[in-house]
Amino acid sequence: MDDLSRFCCQNAACAAYGKRSAGNLTVCMRYGKDKRLRRLYCRTCHARFSERKGTPLFQARLPEAKVEAVLAHIGEGCGVRKTGRLVGVNRETVARYSILAGPHAQALHAELVAFSPPDTRGAVRRKMGLRGQERKALRS
Repeated sequence: MDDLSRFCCQNAACAAYGKRSAGNLTVCMRYGKDKRLRRLYCRTCHARFSERKGTPLFQARLPEAKVEAVLAHIGEGCGVRKTGRLVGVNRETVARYSILAGPHAQALHAELVAFSPPDTRGAVRRKMGLRGQERKALRS
């Protein structure tokens, strides 16, 4: 049985659009090399789409490992040309995947920040009076 809890409908007109674990998705077929990729079917809007739709890997021509290596180097702060040399791809390919991954990374960051617990350290520190003690320690 396929675990589809990470996926959601990609059809913007669907009532279940963006809702994960809604129980509306099924695997209608497998495709690609070795039939590794899944085509998903939404029972709500009857749309079919790739499991990679909405990700930088959608319609990727490079092997998955190379795309991940490119994005890992970019994430570490390597330049476009340096990443191209290290991974063995053209610099324009690196730039294209960087542009594709940017909005996806921004959306992921926003989602993760929305679920992170609030930072209450500042209120606790003020309540306990630690700020004054730290100032005295810095002056000494």
